[in-house]
Amino acid sequence: MTTTPSLALKPEWTIGEIAVVGLARSGRAAALLLARAGARVYASDSARSPELEDTAVELVREKVDVELGAHDLDRLSRCCLVVASPGVPPDAPPFQAACEAGIDIVSEIEIGVRFLPDLNYIAITGTNGKTTTTSITGHLLKTLGHHASAAGNIGIPLTELALSRTPPDWAALEVSSFQLHDTPSIAPRVGVLTNLSANHLDRYDSVEAYYADKALLFRNATAASNWVTNADDPAVQAMTAAVPGMQARFSVKAASDAYLDRTHDMLVALGHPLVRRDELTLLGDHNVANALAASLAVMMADPAHRTHHALNRIREGLRTFRALEHRIETVGEYGGVTWINDSKSTNVASTIVAMRGMSRPTVLLLGGRHKGEPYTELRAELARTGRAVIAYGESAHLIQHDLDGVVPLFRLGSSFEDVVAKARELAQPGDVVLLSPACSSYDMFDNYEHRGAVFKQLADSGASR
Repeated sequence: MTTTPSLALKPEWTIGEIAVVGLARSGRAAALLLARAGARVYASDSARSPELEDTAVELVREKVDVELGAHDLDRLSRCCLVVASPGVPPDAPPFQAACEAGIDIVSEIEIGVRFLPDLNYIAITGTNGKTTTTSITGHLLKTLGHHASAAGNIGIPLTELALSRTPPDWAALEVSSFQLHDTPSIAPRVGVLTNLSANHLDRYDSVEAYYADKALLFRNATAASNWVTNADDPAVQAMTAAVPGMQARFSVKAASDAYLDRTHDMLVALGHPLVRRDELTLLGDHNVANALAASLAVMMADPAHRTHHALNRIREGLRTFRALEHRIETVGEYGGVTWINDSKSTNVASTIVAMRGMSRPTVLLLGGRHKGEPYTELRAELARTGRAVIAYGESAHLIQHDLDGVVPLFRLGSSFEDVVAKARELAQPGDVVLLSPACSSYDMFDNYEHRGAVFKQLADSGASR
């Protein structure tokens, strides 16, 4: 990485100190990138932990001024730019101070895009499915022979790619609504909108405000832009109806630019048969939709991706892709009961998607930190396939209020061991135990990965007793 701040950033962003707020993986990478490019950087995090202490030591070696356990708001108000980590709430004091001082706030992705001007990227957003779609897209790009990575909200910061001596030529870039809010330069080779439903109402005043941030994917749309959208989602189609550029649609319900041909049980994109449904090793129609969206995006990204040779590579990529950890991941079958880890489902819409993929009686584990949505929309799927609900954590009383009476419901506390033990007691041979919490994990775990890992460990250890 040899780009200097004067070339990558706006001139007004280079005349003073740049503040990086939040020092998890994306904040760390952004601070390192800016410092190594010659910028003066002040990085801060309100928390303290051994991991953050290690990060601080690393950043100090790069001449970054680091503060843990607090933010110097006066210093922040004198900076020329503030870089926001996605885990820091938008109403946090550092951002309020920056806004009051008229200082620009940008995402870590904005910094990465500016330092990787030659990167070809496919940007994926949506309420559900974006991580799997991003992963499939990255896998297909690699299968086509590109030096490619999956990055962004999927876990690998874009600025981390920019730090590499040999950055990728292509990237599948997952972008959240929070990141889109602060990424004014986003202009992907192809943009993908997987779906829309209420989410993050703990951080947004309304569904409309959340949708407005999603719509920022299209903020730089031109007649030359390429978009992939969900034909089965009326909200998506309403949002994109007037967006400039070429729009291709995917569907699992009817013929479209990419669709599931149910007569022949075949995934089809731009008129080309790709793979049979049974060759795609992913559960549920929602994952068929994810595969169609990814295939369509890759095919639209470059005419070279639509040649006979390239299509065969895409077919091979779809056949070899495997389900992601914590996303409707089969943990194992113990005593005739299948245990499925869907810890990534942190909103109601995502849990509905998971439930729709269940064809056997299901013990559903719901709970965690409430995100502002009612749970009543789960009632129909529970009536169809639910054996029982186990409600736990901070949101247990709300879940009980919204779902009581549909199927047997058991309200537990904050012992996840007790939750899993109760699931084992309730499940019968032939059933499924599904962890699909519809809540964030922060009341009991570090993150959804931690929650999923504990679930898998408990499922396996309990079966071996």
